[in-house]
Amino acid sequence: MTTADERTRVGYEISFVGNYVPNKSSLLPPALATDLLNAGRSRDQQPAGTYAREVLEQLLIDLSWSSSRLEGNKKSLLDTKQLFELGEQGGPLDEDALMLLNHRDAIEFMVDAVPTEGITVPVVVDLQAKLMKDLLRDSRDIGSIRRRVVNIDGSVYSPPSNVPTLLEEALKTTVDKVLHIRNPVEAAFFLWVNLAYLQPFADGNKRTSRLSANMPLMLYNCAPLSFLDVERADYATAMLGVYEQRNVTAAVELFEFIYRCSIQKYSVLRASLAVPDPLRVRYRQALNELMQCVVFHGQTLEDAFSEVPVDAADLAALRSIANTELDHLEQYNCARYNLARGMTQRWIDAGRTR
Repeated sequence: MTTADERTRVGYEISFVGNYVPNKSSLLPPALATDLLNAGRSRDQQPAGTYAREVLEQLLIDLSWSSSRLEGNKKSLLDTKQLFELGEQGGPLDEDALMLLNHRDAIEFMVDAVPTEGITVPVVVDLQAKLMKDLLRDSRDIGSIRRRVVNIDGSVYSPPSNVPTLLEEALKTTVDKVLHIRNPVEAAFFLWVNLAYLQPFADGNKRTSRLSANMPLMLYNCAPLSFLDVERADYATAMLGVYEQRNVTAAVELFEFIYRCSIQKYSVLRASLAVPDPLRVRYRQALNELMQCVVFHGQTLEDAFSEVPVDAADLAALRSIANTELDHLEQYNCARYNLARGMTQRWIDAGRTR
């Protein structure tokens, strides 16, 4: 590839999004979009966001780590798991740790907001705010359309001018078109490349585009897009094709590879979760009561067990399950035990006492 100094500088072409007609135009080859949809969608009729919630614990780690790694983050996948388990209790947070924690918070926000609010400009802007919290010197660049010129390292592409009203209008056009695309896989690809191409924010555009690509998939209960196993050089090549030539060929190839890997991983994970544990099924109500006793009423786990009928032969196994559930209880999954998010967070902040 030629160096940036040898290539002619190019600007933003509004026609890239403006000429796109949902369900008539297609950035992905139509047959590929259909094939990926058939492979990735859930066969169950469930509320929007169900698939994402079922695999959320793993998705938080996968997508946070892979997206951060594409930004140059040095922490390993194991580091990420440990960070999410310990949070600030693990010691001072460096920039890499903040980036990962911001990704986790942004994904949790997205999984909570999109099924109820849909794909909107405010949701996309809030997503950028979650991703960039405490990472930018100028707080005015967080959760707002940019007011300054941005440049892309290694590229001759000049994103559109820093006039917020024009950028917001282009962002609105992009989101409006996504809402009318019937195939959620095509919609995911469209949103991914167009947000990166528009560069509506002062920073965090690529990471916002990666997470946003999951929004259409989430609404239609398709496998999420984790961006695992992507080399930074391959990602840069795909983006350069879009930036400088509005050519999506490399991006299509990369997207197909990424999404097929994601479909395989999360369909296997989801299938394993679908096999119920007989002990959990038998003591489903008991587990619910145990969680309520510990988190809501502030009892010790041992005291809680004294109030719940459990066969002596099952006591040790159920105690292990209860401890695991308490270890992994968070705001995003507390509803399954009829626990309020605020109350759950206060219990977590108090040290998960049991």
